[in-house]
Amino acid sequence: MKKKKKMPGDNGCLRVCSRGLYSCNWRNSSDRTRKCSCCWFSFVTVASLLCMCWMYFCLVSFNDREEVNSKAFTELELWVNWFMVAIIISAALTSYCVLLLVFALIQVALREQLDLHWLHKIFLSFGVIFITLLVAGISRVWNREWPTVPLSLQATAPFLQFGAVGALTVLSPFVFQVFHDNRKGCKVLTAVVFLVVSAAIFLCPLCIQSPCLIELEDLPEKPKFIGHRGAPMLAPENTMMSFNRSIGCGVTAFETDVQISKDRIPFLMHDNKGKFLLRTTDVSQEFPNKTFNNSTDWTFDELQRLNAGEWFLKMDPFQSVSQLSEEEKKRARNQSIPSLRQLLDLAKEHNISVIFDLYSPDENNDTVNTILNSSIDPSLVLWLPPAKREYVKKVAPKFIQIYKNRIEMEEKSGNHLNVKYSNLSMDEIRELRRENITVNLWVVNERWLFSLLWCAGASSVTTNSCHLLKDMKRPDWVLSPSTYLLTWILVDIASILIMIGVFALQWKTRCCLREEWSRNSNSTQNERELSRLLYAA
Repeated sequence: MKKKKKMPGDNGCLRVCSRGLYSCNWRNSSDRTRKCSCCWFSFVTVASLLCMCWMYFCLVSFNDREEVNSKAFTELELWVNWFMVAIIISAALTSYCVLLLVFALIQVALREQLDLHWLHKIFLSFGVIFITLLVAGISRVWNREWPTVPLSLQATAPFLQFGAVGALTVLSPFVFQVFHDNRKGCKVLTAVVFLVVSAAIFLCPLCIQSPCLIELEDLPEKPKFIGHRGAPMLAPENTMMSFNRSIGCGVTAFETDVQISKDRIPFLMHDNKGKFLLRTTDVSQEFPNKTFNNSTDWTFDELQRLNAGEWFLKMDPFQSVSQLSEEEKKRARNQSIPSLRQLLDLAKEHNISVIFDLYSPDENNDTVNTILNSSIDPSLVLWLPPAKREYVKKVAPKFIQIYKNRIEMEEKSGNHLNVKYSNLSMDEIRELRRENITVNLWVVNERWLFSLLWCAGASSVTTNSCHLLKDMKRPDWVLSPSTYLLTWILVDIASILIMIGVFALQWKTRCCLREEWSRNSNSTQNERELSRLLYAA
């Protein structure tokens, strides 16, 4: 049996590495083909796209990481930065799938067999199942996060389109090679799919809308800041240290949460369900034998005995403790639960408004009385709780009434709205601004989101990161529509010209190779005929 002649480059470094990492076969690939190779290549592609989409969702949801971790703590009573764990796992899985796809494309370029190793098949299947379960879980318990995705596209779509054009240009040589190597039927399918995908990528800016596609002179004024439980990245939430730190950010209002103690004193605490003191205090050490399910089970003196700052240093919920000085850490370690009156006195001193959720609505008389007795300017009180709103209007007519949804606000002829950032479209924010409605959006922590809402004309945002956003002089990006249109057209044209050049070069190269092969074949055939005649002679 004749041995197959080894072609030069069969065992080149790139070829061997690609073959080994994709197929776990470091020797020459087998001549036998596998019918399912193309199916697994398609599966690698789909898994990579799925992982990248999931990673994108994780990144845009990073704005709400504190909400995820708090909800997980409520369910599990165990503090772990669950969101960061999900980010790390997702990043590792995405990197694995994308690298596998890169090696698959190298296999295609080198005309190697796409024999995916069984271990890769198991890991890919596990990854797809893992992401599917996460998507199902979010849809079940956190489905209000999904509107963040279309909202984020208004901030990222122009740049994602440019990136997609670049990726399409880079991948086109591989697609053209597949086109040249296949039979007529496969060629038609490859061409149709490639042209459809290309048209979708090139023309998608026709569907892209963003409030930041405006002239710079039309940019609205920068939204004001409301400190969410103070400045919780710089100090323990809902403590006097936290509210004092937020003053340095230039906040125009303190946002907090009010509950009523057993002796009728309003105090500040966000968690309000079972074991509501467990996350942010040392209640389990200070009162090991006492239940702590309701605020009215505790006197204010008992609450004052709890440490409300040590947890912040231990759990580091925003990975920001390392930025604090030793003096600031010492202050944080000695924080206690403040009363509403303490916050009102601070707000009055600095002429800062106060807005709060009330978790004991049946006892809001105590809250209203505390506010009125504090002698704070009533116009600094932004009344948000819907319960007994008419009573509050009657006894404190100068309070500013804030509404949680647009329908109620319009029914009550109000002009202040406070909603989650994803509950209003950018067009609705612009419309409300034109109608002189004050719109506050919560909770806004990331620059991309703040930039988007700034362009749309939000009046203010409730934020955990006022110290980071306060230094922004303008949104992260603003483009005039004409500049974006010109950039889009030039990028698309450049990509099309490059792909045409690549296709023509590949076509010419293959034609030259065919001619050379044909000449070599004819020469060999003539030599054999001459040898036959000489032998016969």
